[in-house]
Amino acid sequence: MRIAQEFARRLDLALTPSLRAVINASGVVLHTNLGRAPLPDFAIDHLREVSTGYSNLEFSLEDGSRGKRDVHIERLLQQILGCEAAIVVNNNAAAVLLVLNSLGEGGEVIASRGEQVEIGGSFRIPEVMSKSGARLCEVGTTNRTRIKDYEKAINDNTRLLLRVHPSNFRIIGFTERATLKQFAELGRRKNIPTFEDLGSGCLFDVREVGIHDEPVAGDSIRAGVDIICFSGDKLLGGPQAGIIAGKTLFVDKIRQNPLFRALRVDKLTIAALESILIAVLEGRVDEIPIWRMLRTSPEELRSRAEAFAKAAGAVARVIELKSLVGGGSAPDAELPSWGVVLRVEGLSETELEERLRSAEPPVIVRIEENQVILDLRTVSETEEKQLLEIVRRTGETQRG
Repeated sequence: MRIAQEFARRLDLALTPSLRAVINASGVVLHTNLGRAPLPDFAIDHLREVSTGYSNLEFSLEDGSRGKRDVHIERLLQQILGCEAAIVVNNNAAAVLLVLNSLGEGGEVIASRGEQVEIGGSFRIPEVMSKSGARLCEVGTTNRTRIKDYEKAINDNTRLLLRVHPSNFRIIGFTERATLKQFAELGRRKNIPTFEDLGSGCLFDVREVGIHDEPVAGDSIRAGVDIICFSGDKLLGGPQAGIIAGKTLFVDKIRQNPLFRALRVDKLTIAALESILIAVLEGRVDEIPIWRMLRTSPEELRSRAEAFAKAAGAVARVIELKSLVGGGSAPDAELPSWGVVLRVEGLSETELEERLRSAEPPVIVRIEENQVILDLRTVSETEEKQLLEIVRRTGETQRG
């Protein structure tokens, strides 16, 4: 009997999806390990609409000819960024590789020594440069690189000037960096394409939520940078994607690269991304989950935390917190927040964390100063009701 039960349990486990929805109570808005930006309902609705049947993914409804899948995104980016052309690939790392290979292969790409960054998964700019077939020419120092450093390094083998936004770290103190205007002007004067990897993909000013040094993608286009790229699932709040935008001359060359077909996205990504861009264009930013989270006031979070703690009982008490943007975006930006500390008699903080992580749905918390903390900034109102029931059950089970 026990063998049959164990067999049934293992069979059930094998047939249960391992990718599951979780409640993110960590306070990290763009949590890379938890899938970064959650999609809004309107994006899921559009995704469902175009994926449960056929669609005009690569078909022109105007004249009945074969079309290009990027037109659905390009038309929106042209309006939002003011760019001439745009394409989409599966993530920003792919976008960087594709641009470097298309415009820099066989020659030198000049970049500041202080911008040779490494992001998650050991993705390093010098290594992707090597894979692209381009040779890296480092200029300046770790903390100071002037426009003259770029200009002195230009030679007959120079194919591209590269500028990288240090998304996941900051250098402060005795620093200097060439301005965007200087960077674009040097490229024009020397007739060398300029390329900026913007990383997080911010489409509008975000100082209102405490992020003060995140570049706006449209500013780079207006400054005259030839090609930019950025992520779709960070500050844009959409699906995983790498967006490449800029001048038609260079975008067309990138599109003709055989690597582009290998790195392109499917209709699901395009449908979700199209919905997000329309929302941005229409000014419906607060309907995008990450922006609703980022813009939630500390006062509202405090009120929610107090109500949650009262409903949860003796196991919870209110605490003032700091949330993080996460996802390699704004590493020094902390958002004032509120949540609760959980303490269940008879359970250590690691045991309580494990209980919550094993719940249905799993709850992801953070532990600080030997305390289990739930930050409500990253918990939706619907999830909050589920979370309250889980906390209650956890406390009651231990008492029982």
